[in-house]
Amino acid sequence: MITRRQMLERSLLVSLSPVIPSFLANTARAAEAEKDRRVLVVVQLDGGNDGLNTVVPFADDNYARLRPKLKLTQDKLIKINDQLTFHPALKSFGGLLDDGRLSIVQGVGYPNPDRSHFRSMATWHTAQVDESEQGQYGWLGRAMDLQSAAPPQAVYSSPGSVPVALWGRRSTTAVIKSKQELALDAPAALLKAAATSAADGSELSRFVADASQQAFATCERLAPMLAADKSFTNDDQPSRLANHLATISALIKAGTTARVFYAVQGGYDTHAAQSSSHYGLLSELSGALKKFFADLDASGLADRVLLVAFSEFGRRAAENASEGTDHGAAAPVFVAGPNLASRIIGPAPNLADLDQGDVRMSIDFRQLYASILEGWFNLPAATVLGGKFASIPLFRA
Repeated sequence: MITRRQMLERSLLVSLSPVIPSFLANTARAAEAEKDRRVLVVVQLDGGNDGLNTVVPFADDNYARLRPKLKLTQDKLIKINDQLTFHPALKSFGGLLDDGRLSIVQGVGYPNPDRSHFRSMATWHTAQVDESEQGQYGWLGRAMDLQSAAPPQAVYSSPGSVPVALWGRRSTTAVIKSKQELALDAPAALLKAAATSAADGSELSRFVADASQQAFATCERLAPMLAADKSFTNDDQPSRLANHLATISALIKAGTTARVFYAVQGGYDTHAAQSSSHYGLLSELSGALKKFFADLDASGLADRVLLVAFSEFGRRAAENASEGTDHGAAAPVFVAGPNLASRIIGPAPNLADLDQGDVRMSIDFRQLYASILEGWFNLPAATVLGGKFASIPLFRA
């Protein structure tokens, strides 16, 4: 017979268990079996990044003609080849490129582009160009539905709601905004209740107690890792993106079961006074990625991580009257990680041959997705994307 005291202790255990990140218990059980798994990190450049001032076609005379005030002068740029340069803020990108760990996928977009933030992001998230098919599951959620890993299959670390890209029928996403959320102190009453409930023989009590104790044990294991990670974000004013990537790095090092991690950097809707704001955004991006990959390198995990940075669309080729740029279409996507086949994939934008003022698409975004699904995750891209799309030469054979 359960006493009133045991009932109260069990109630305390059950009532407190939702505050425990239960996926940590799964992590404790699965980390060894999954230690060599590959993971994907997606960075969403929210608002429409100006591709032409990120990867600059300086050799095209039309660039200066279309952007008399916003053009970047060649002496300040980071050279890629005889046609292209990086924005001067992207210092770490030059290093990644020289090391063979970065691919620039040029002219990425989708057919009949829509310059609406909402519609364009829905297209990228669902991998569906038909608006009537964009309401349910995301491309990454569908991909994770095919995996057998314990939940969560994905982690989202940024403000706001979980992106549609991560929505799945069976897969789950954990929302972890910061490393501090993982640094749990086990309440004495909860630990006592867990021990008492585990001893009384109830199957439910033993299950909840075991999950709780495993979670706190894993948090204890994480604590020294989190302390060691302070160098990743100990700047006087660490960027928000760097903090989110630090959280993701800590989780990867801890051996979580997640195969996909997702972060968002906002602010790219640069309709006016673009020069200063764009410089700041790209500096934040470059600095955060430099710290992220340095952290993974030091941990010996970099070869297991592929990072993709994309935006819902690029900007118009011509600057506007407010020294900014308006919503456009195709733009470059960055892929960073191991075993990449080429520094540059796709032709440089031809500014003498625009599509109603926009850079023409040369690579369908679903070709990029197909390459990642098949080449990185070994998943059937046609099943995930609802059709067959030719891969691009992203990975070495």
